[in-house]
Amino acid sequence: MEQLAELIGIRSTADRPDDLRRALELVLAVAGPGFRIRRFESGGKPSALVTRDGLPPRVILNAHLDVVPGEPHQFTARLDGDRLYGRGTHDMKAAALVMARVFREVAGTLPYGLGLQLVTDEEVGGFDGTGYQVAQGVRAGFVVIGEQSGLRVVTESKGIIRARLSATGRTAHAAYPWLGSNALLTVTGAVRRLLDRYPVPAAEEWVTTVNVARIETPNRAANVVPAAASALLDIRFPPSDPDLAGRGPDEVAAHLRAVTGGEADVVVEAVGAPHHADPDSPEVRLLQAAARDAGFDGSLLRKHGAADGRFYSAEGVDAVIFGPGGDGQHGPEEYVDLRTLGPYRQALAGFLRALGG
Repeated sequence: MEQLAELIGIRSTADRPDDLRRALELVLAVAGPGFRIRRFESGGKPSALVTRDGLPPRVILNAHLDVVPGEPHQFTARLDGDRLYGRGTHDMKAAALVMARVFREVAGTLPYGLGLQLVTDEEVGGFDGTGYQVAQGVRAGFVVIGEQSGLRVVTESKGIIRARLSATGRTAHAAYPWLGSNALLTVTGAVRRLLDRYPVPAAEEWVTTVNVARIETPNRAANVVPAAASALLDIRFPPSDPDLAGRGPDEVAAHLRAVTGGEADVVVEAVGAPHHADPDSPEVRLLQAAARDAGFDGSLLRKHGAADGRFYSAEGVDAVIFGPGGDGQHGPEEYVDLRTLGPYRQALAGFLRALGG
């Protein structure tokens, strides 16, 4: 508990590189000495892969140590019964510590190589952490991502697109708007057409969704027609979306341009493929059995949020999400259910030993 409280107290957000390194070093220390640590850095984001004697990993345990921004008080752990509140408790510092301890406990006893992959950029896309390591040739036969799942096994998650709509207009005095061209209206019109195509569901539904994260203009005066504007979008899509799944950035941009009417410029900043793992694979079945042995049903689940497993899935490597319970990730009342940490540790260790026969 003390180590988890210390880790929560590290404000490891994307804009604090020193704290990203502090979080990484803390968890590496938990994993213990006597292992090979291969260090990586890309885009100013440090990461590491820990292995025994440099053996190629048959299984990788993947954890991210970065968190989204929060209020100062959220970086002080608060215990309330069986719940530990704080930024990153559920997403996913508690799971990271469990994974590090399991690695330390079992890595030296397994008849195959085990890897512990620690990254610090998942919340901003994962391209400089897991994505970079995969691009450098890191592979395994099976990957367990420790994101929250309540000890259920996530074999499918949505892809992610980050895109920007922008427009250039013509400035004018606000009293004479017909003399100008309002770039904000062009952008908001494009956003409206996109949301007509992909409306926000009234309840959970396995469909493509669009989050309008920010609309902005450099204009600051009320009596001026804005000559420039942009909108930042976060789009999540299932593997079944034929317009987005399997498409590259240029194809996605062309599709969005057609949907929005072509008046706004479209720049696709990043595309992350959907993630899928074979639900009938021996590894998935063993992981489900280990969850059941720990007192949970180990049922299959699909997640709307993207995770770093997509980098492995794109290379034909099965990756699943399997983590402890809790709620409120990215929110003001984020917590991890402490009652699930012991079973989670038991299930991970049981799965790894069972895989060794």
